Amino acid sequence: MLRKYLPRSLYARIILIVIFPLFVMQSVITYVFFARHWDLVTANLSANVSGQIALVTRLYGDTNDAAVRNDIEQWAFDDLGLSVRYDENSGIPVKDKLSIFNVYNSTFDRQLEQSLAQPYWFNTRSYPAFVEVRVQLAGGQLVFLAYRDRVFATTGPIFLFWLVSTTILLGAIAIVFLRNQVRSILRLANAADAFGRGVDAPDYRPTGATEVRKAGHAFIAMRQRIKRHIDQRTSMLAGVSHDLRTPLTRMKLALAMQPESSEMKDLRSDVLDMERMVEAYLEFARTESVDEDPENFFLEPMIDEISRSAKQSGHNIHSNVPGDIVISARRSALKRAVSNLVNNGLRHADNVWVDAKQLDRYFEISVEDDGPGIDAGAYEDVFKPFTRLDEARNLNKSGMGLGLTVVRDVARSHGGDVMLDKSEQGGLLAKIRLPA
Repeated sequence: MLRKYLPRSLYARIILIVIFPLFVMQSVITYVFFARHWDLVTANLSANVSGQIALVTRLYGDTNDAAVRNDIEQWAFDDLGLSVRYDENSGIPVKDKLSIFNVYNSTFDRQLEQSLAQPYWFNTRSYPAFVEVRVQLAGGQLVFLAYRDRVFATTGPIFLFWLVSTTILLGAIAIVFLRNQVRSILRLANAADAFGRGVDAPDYRPTGATEVRKAGHAFIAMRQRIKRHIDQRTSMLAGVSHDLRTPLTRMKLALAMQPESSEMKDLRSDVLDMERMVEAYLEFARTESVDEDPENFFLEPMIDEISRSAKQSGHNIHSNVPGDIVISARRSALKRAVSNLVNNGLRHADNVWVDAKQLDRYFEISVEDDGPGIDAGAYEDVFKPFTRLDEARNLNKSGMGLGLTVVRDVARSHGGDVMLDKSEQGGLLAKIRLPA
């Protein structure tokens, strides 16, 4: 249940791991200080002052001699630090005058109640440096002024100031340090994401802690191995396909010199199939090439080019692409992928619809037709190289089973993917999604 409330980003989690215990520790220290040390010190100070007030009050009540009372006031001031005066024929106020910021009013009240038998009233709000206490006597009231720091522990605000200041300082230093460390991880993630979308990101340099640098160097080495593997596979496939053209041409010339027969007709058909296969391999090899750099371009003109090419061959294609969609991709590769979807639809249907839209995080290009469609259980199989669903889509023999493979490779090389679904027109719906 706590997983729903915990942060998901690494930066927030590190802050939670580092900063949260720091604040918890400071809170515990503050509680222990106030609940034990400061409270105990304040209680002792309040008890001491309350006892002194009780003593002066008893001495004052035991005599009516004005001279003795003057001596008691002087002794209290000189020896106890209490300012005392006697207001004759006056009474104490009804309600205490307490400061709302003093959390130890109740402590002082409790000590006065334990020490004095007479009614009393005290004031912690009127004087910043003093606490006023009035005690009711038979003929008037005694007014005491005691220094505030002799009644309460006044170092609490200073303690809180330094505690909060150091906590904020340490928290700020930790946040800055953690942000620098996380920034290195984010740069690595952005470089990996860019490479997944076909952008090489050559300016990436590993930074940060040793572990992050190690991961960055591992990513650079992996990127080089992947590029080398793709180049080797593309070169090998293109070379083999190119080299096969020469013997195929000689075979076609030799078969053209032979007299017509059923055997020769079958051989010529096989040679044509081989030639189409070689062309399909070369197209696949061109798609695998990563030499083309991504560029920003309007999507509508590219779809119009595909539509005009399809209409010239006598097919019906309907496009609905907003003119303001700008996409960042390898234009020729994306055009080849969309063309493959359109040609695949036209091969098995009478009409093809092309639509495009921009969503929050990705672009979507949809191609659907009114043909027989594909069984849902075969959606993943058609993306495998050299897979031909003759029965499901009634493919003719000209297809080599690489069209949808090329489409998925192009989409995934841009950081996206392609999905198949049932079209509302009755045929197949293909959606190319690329990150915005």
